[in-house]
Amino acid sequence: MNDDEKEKSALDFDFPGKGLSRRDFLKFCGVVAATLGLDASFIPRIAEAVTGPRPPIVWLHFAECTGCTEGFLRTTDPFVDDIILGTASLEYHETLMAPAGQAATDNLKNAVSKYAGQFICVCEGAIPTAENGIYGMVGGKTMLQIAKDVCPKALAVICLGTCASFGGLPAAAGSLTCAQGVHAALGGYPTINIPGCPPNPINLVSTIVNYLLQGTFPDLDAQGRPLFAYGNTHHNSCYRRNSPQCLRGLGCRGPETYLNCSSLKFNYATSFPVAVDAPCYGCSTPGFWDKGSFFNYNGSYGWV
Repeated sequence: MNDDEKEKSALDFDFPGKGLSRRDFLKFCGVVAATLGLDASFIPRIAEAVTGPRPPIVWLHFAECTGCTEGFLRTTDPFVDDIILGTASLEYHETLMAPAGQAATDNLKNAVSKYAGQFICVCEGAIPTAENGIYGMVGGKTMLQIAKDVCPKALAVICLGTCASFGGLPAAAGSLTCAQGVHAALGGYPTINIPGCPPNPINLVSTIVNYLLQGTFPDLDAQGRPLFAYGNTHHNSCYRRNSPQCLRGLGCRGPETYLNCSSLKFNYATSFPVAVDAPCYGCSTPGFWDKGSFFNYNGSYGWV
């Protein structure tokens, strides 16, 4: 098959599940290309990569509210089942899978064994570490034990949400569980961090597509965050920047928060918090539950 035939084959592909139209499929590829900072010429290559072999995904839940999964389930560009069935092979996810109890535990064990070194491990939630992790248990094992067993066997570990990335709410001041992000709980184990509360699902999809397209994961900043999504501040790409409608004087943390909310937006690129007069509270930064609370706002631009 020559290059022209490959391109046509990819562009004629319809996702399983809801069966995206060719137009919607290309729109999805265009959104991913734009998110990754690629021009439109990459759309056929992204289409080909997405319709090729699917990476197995093992999705672990630790101490969290399931908000990141809920955000993922509500993505409409494309629909979540199109992502699962068309872009990745979801082998284990406690919220979405049918098995329960011992069957679920066996499913995790089998997936990790069968796809060792090949699967992408998505972690959601912080890991309690106090007293050897007894404050978080799944299937008779601590979350810490599960992470230590599963993560080293993965091709890559992606921390979805601020809790998995930096500890989030479970690690806020006063916590008795000594919860930490996956990277810290595993003693500095390398992770790809996609923080946010919740993060935009397209950032997760784009991270995986980058691997399918390039054979490598995206370049990361010093905090393990993909530069394509966290390389610029919320403020710099906000349409209200330096205008009379700018919310900086009301405590908006956009100037110090690295995230692409203002350019990517949520819910089919409909809106983002600042667009409805809600100041950014820095949900993608470490310690934001303590530093980012508006109750700590001191009346000017800055926090106590």
